[in-house]
Amino acid sequence: MSVSSASLPGPAITKIHRQQFPALQNKRYFNYGGQGPTAQAALEAIHEAHQQVQQKGPFSQEVNQWIAETAATARHCIAVELGVEAEAIALTENVTVGCNIALWGIPWQAGDHILLSDCEHPGIIAAAQEIGRRFQVEVAFFPLLAAETQAAVVEALAQHLTPKTRLLIVSHILWNTGRSLPLEEIVALCHRHQPEPVWVLVDAAQSVGVLPLDLTALEADFYAFTGHKWWCGPAGLGGLYIRPELLSWLQPTFVGWRGITLDQTGTPTGWKNSAQRFEVATSDYPLLAGLKSAIAIQNQWGTAEQRYQRLCQLSEQLWQQLGELPAISCLCPSPPPSGLVSFQIVSDTGPNTGPNIRPDKSLQIQLVQHLEKQGLFVRTLLHPDCIRACVHYLSLESEVTQLTEAIAPS
Repeated sequence: MSVSSASLPGPAITKIHRQQFPALQNKRYFNYGGQGPTAQAALEAIHEAHQQVQQKGPFSQEVNQWIAETAATARHCIAVELGVEAEAIALTENVTVGCNIALWGIPWQAGDHILLSDCEHPGIIAAAQEIGRRFQVEVAFFPLLAAETQAAVVEALAQHLTPKTRLLIVSHILWNTGRSLPLEEIVALCHRHQPEPVWVLVDAAQSVGVLPLDLTALEADFYAFTGHKWWCGPAGLGGLYIRPELLSWLQPTFVGWRGITLDQTGTPTGWKNSAQRFEVATSDYPLLAGLKSAIAIQNQWGTAEQRYQRLCQLSEQLWQQLGELPAISCLCPSPPPSGLVSFQIVSDTGPNTGPNIRPDKSLQIQLVQHLEKQGLFVRTLLHPDCIRACVHYLSLESEVTQLTEAIAPS
């Protein structure tokens, strides 16, 4: 990173900034990868929007105009953060909905091939499997968990692409290990694949709000994200970026009034000429005000680059302190370049890194329960069996130390 520690906001500023988040006042929170805490101002923006809608009439010309303007400004706010044009953003409920829009909008043919990494989320795996069942599409996986270097990731992918591969599904940051993938190289490899380019669908659940992003330069085809994790926005609102060249090619699966055009008699005439064609119907529109507020609050502390630098520093601190504990094995052999730090409790005191060590699952469950009773919130994962702790730019160095001290055997 080009941002130096000296240029980051100091501890005093961070502590003042944290006072906006009610959930951080009575606990030490390490579950940002599941759901981030929401600032009081964002909660109030949602409440005020609900009040405004009710006062003006839940269904009125004035409210309808407010909805259109609020959706447009929220879409623009998101687009600025992602480095894209607003017309390429479809508003969705979450990452899974965004991935399903892309998956079901592709004109599949029997014999086509979908490739996923072996680190993808079960919800996305299940959707791909159902595509395979309905359309006789082959669904396969390439080994990412065991790949030790970024070059090994790209090599493993290249070895598993076939002439029939039409879509790669991959995460930008792995939800289980915290590893950040070389997405630019992955996209380039897929797009130059022969005999046909391979489309790339990115699960961005753990990257939006973490990485400084320029999706236009990245050239991924589909990038599905949410606002309720690292942006600390409300649950129930996310989006899907669609590369503009594919907007008219990808077909809507769910169809409703928000995505269509009408003639003067109200008869449907086609699709809107932006990613709005993939939006369906009525949503919880006040959430848009909450997400706009949440993103603005993130930027009050510092830029995307500064937030990422801070997050990586805390991730390294947690990784190093965990590595000093006996019977703890970190999944990544080096500090993960994200906020997700996953580790296992092992029965021996051998090398304390690597994804292939057999963990003690029962002890891990007990530890997570024990930590929560102390006001320290982490979670267990099933694949691989591990405990995941997430640090954010909002986290404090003292909280990281308190977590590792609570994990250390007495």
